[in-house]
Amino acid sequence: MKNITILGSTGSIGVSTLEIISAHPDRFRIVAMTAGKNLDLFARQIKQFAPRIAVVASAQDVPRLKELCSGLDVTILGGVEGLIAAATADETEMVVAAIVGAAGLIPTAAAIRARKDIALANKEILVTAGHLFMNLVAEFGVRLFPVDSEHSAIFQSIEGHRCEDIHKIILTASGGPFLHTPAEQLPAVTVRDALNHPNWNMGKKISIDSATMMNKGLEVIEARWLFNTPVDKIQVNIHPQSIIHSMVEYIDGCVIAQLGTPDMKAPIAYALAYPERITTGVKQLDLTSFSGLTFFNPDHDKFRCLQLAYRAIRSGESMPAVMNAANEIAVAEFLDGRIGFTQIAETIERTMNAHSAHNLQSIEEVLKADLWGRETAREICREMVH
Repeated sequence: MKNITILGSTGSIGVSTLEIISAHPDRFRIVAMTAGKNLDLFARQIKQFAPRIAVVASAQDVPRLKELCSGLDVTILGGVEGLIAAATADETEMVVAAIVGAAGLIPTAAAIRARKDIALANKEILVTAGHLFMNLVAEFGVRLFPVDSEHSAIFQSIEGHRCEDIHKIILTASGGPFLHTPAEQLPAVTVRDALNHPNWNMGKKISIDSATMMNKGLEVIEARWLFNTPVDKIQVNIHPQSIIHSMVEYIDGCVIAQLGTPDMKAPIAYALAYPERITTGVKQLDLTSFSGLTFFNPDHDKFRCLQLAYRAIRSGESMPAVMNAANEIAVAEFLDGRIGFTQIAETIERTMNAHSAHNLQSIEEVLKADLWGRETAREICREMVH
């Protein structure tokens, strides 16, 4: 029986994780879980999985959650201190880090210091503070299992091979809903259009990131840290069918890939049960049902966010944290209808242009860079509106 804490149980990754856990009650037990604003769903999850600790992001929501969970044997907490308590609970062996955005930094770092293994579904942790987190992982001797489908595919493709034999990492990308949309039409696309992903069912933030291809830029930065690979050895290929989730090319010319039906439950289950494989309910892959699998290079001029992410990681230091913060603000502004789709990339670029990259020595310094990026991006968005 493995004891699990889920940071972000009401998001798409958290919900899928709970589906896996409910299918294997003899293997996994929920010790603690956290959520943001979806209190009704969170209360239902608490009743079903009976965690010892339940945490809401805002302490102001604690009374409401206590009301919803009246009569249940659960300690309900709120705010950052509550998140840390959930991440470091004594019984917990693995923490599923699925809080979206920079909010996951502090509790995930606390979990590592408490020597909990991490199933990492939060790209932004390594994007904003990759060197700090990988140093923590090494210092405290924990295992870090990628949950992103692409990084899980890479992880599976390098098992049993020497890292020094890797020639190139190839991240695949669906291309999102605007793969075939002419660039001149992108300024007019709606939020509904951008949320309509052709292959994956994801939360709003990551769906918009997929539409701009920023998600692939974040994954490039994440892969750089996860697999200790120079960014120039990390390539992105558009693969609209989303069947090959990523590949690793070796120095002898051989390429190893991981294939599967696009469903996040597969990489989640691999992280939870590693090194074993367990049933997931994911539809078995039938390659004969496909007329072909296609690959081509992304259009960096059309999908400027991908280019900006490469620029950020090459600049290094505080630039990725600022880029990520600007992206979070710009995506939120787009979802709220205050800026247009192509202004997401414009906001990020202008924020990066205003920033002088500097070295980050602590999580606190990362959060300061994040705050600067957010404030600058908000001001830029206000200028766009007016």
